[in-house]
Amino acid sequence: MRESPLYQEILQEGLQQGIQQGEVSLALRQLTRRLGTLPPQLRSQIQQLSTVQVEALGEALLDFSTTQDLVAWLQNHQ
Repeated sequence: MRESPLYQEILQEGLQQGIQQGEVSLALRQLTRRLGTLPPQLRSQIQQLSTVQVEALGEALLDFSTTQDLVAWLQNHQ
């Protein structure tokens, strides 16, 4: 069963979801440390980002100094 293509596909999908959740969690922690508590609406927007977008956010957040920087980034990347 573990060798079946369906099993492998499901396993891969689960791994990808776990990686995505970990990246989002890390980005949220970094943003909170840098900008303070984030409003629920911004947290929700970040959780909706793709893996590629979360990775780009992880780099961009190093240049953020205000929540408005985050808002502007989200507007440009959605």
